[in-house]
Amino acid sequence: MADVTKEQVLEKLKGVLGPDMEGNIVDLGLVSDVFISDAKVYFSITVPAERARELDPLRAAAERVVKEIPGVKGAMVALTADRKATPSSAPVQRPAAAPAHAGHSHAEHAHPAPSGQRPAKAGIPGVGAIIAVASGKGGVGKSTTSVNLALALKANGLRVGILDADIYGPSMPRLLKISGRPQQIEGRMIRPMENYGLKVMSMGFLVDEEVAMIWRGPMIQSALLQMLREVAWGDLDVLVVDMPPGTGDAQLTMAQQVPLAGAVIVSTPQDLALVDARKGLAMFRKVEVPVFGIVENMSYFIAPDTGRRYDIFGHGGARKEAERIGVPFLGEVPLTIGIRETSDAGTPVVASEPDSEITGVYRDIARKVWDQILAQKADTSRAMPSIVFE
Repeated sequence: MADVTKEQVLEKLKGVLGPDMEGNIVDLGLVSDVFISDAKVYFSITVPAERARELDPLRAAAERVVKEIPGVKGAMVALTADRKATPSSAPVQRPAAAPAHAGHSHAEHAHPAPSGQRPAKAGIPGVGAIIAVASGKGGVGKSTTSVNLALALKANGLRVGILDADIYGPSMPRLLKISGRPQQIEGRMIRPMENYGLKVMSMGFLVDEEVAMIWRGPMIQSALLQMLREVAWGDLDVLVVDMPPGTGDAQLTMAQQVPLAGAVIVSTPQDLALVDARKGLAMFRKVEVPVFGIVENMSYFIAPDTGRRYDIFGHGGARKEAERIGVPFLGEVPLTIGIRETSDAGTPVVASEPDSEITGVYRDIARKVWDQILAQKADTSRAMPSIVFE
């Protein structure tokens, strides 16, 4: 079968009427560049910011007709707000996508948030808390930390899922030794993959590992929110989100549109990594996401033959940085051959060596994070007004 072309997609989209049923979205110039990878089609539709929620059926219609093209395996369509159409220069808050299967009323939209307050972010039904694991730069072992933190939370008795939001380089299929494609169930919902007792979703399940993905801002937002809200996570105590490195569109989408309980920052001990980690900390603070603390990864190296310790990247930098900026220091994870080998093999150390000293380190980090989540919940409960019936 011949590959799907951009021209085929645009021709099909000419059958989708524009806003107010005038013209079609292609001739009106509302369709962004069309990107096709692995028989999946990605594009965005530009609409006035104040009509974004109202015009979501237009997005759904465009997605539906593209999926009808022979050879198309899937489509991901986002609405992009046209800020020039707004009457004032004030920034417009784009509404968070509601869960596709939610059956709630529109009561929450009846009363706008008081002036000065941020609008409430839509949660994920059944998910108790969402944790972001982030780093200021790549190469610090963030994904390995994410998967072992998730497994440590599970080992501590919690129900846990993990979302691989590192859409530029998804690694969960390899780290957790999962292959195949997720199954679609009722409506638009997708059943997550599973291994080691973790529920898992990753762009790596949808796109072949060798395919180079080119992501633009609207595509990133749409992909992340679909992987969050259109996956049947079920009942989870914690959803761990493995963020892409840096402070770009993906991180801002998660921080601004998802009710994160908090963030864990991963760094190595050397000064250069800490400089980048500070950027991540600053971003989360700017968008009012609590920072649970810093993990110092590759903290030291233990020689397997002699047992001697070497501080290859220096030592203690992340602890000092945590003290300096006033966030908890969560723990030191050493650089060991075992962590590398188990990660490469898809058998993370917490799952494959549950009684090891390294697993104990991860479980201690998980306990510290969970204690902060419980403290948050307790503070929220105390802040709620009590109602007395007489």
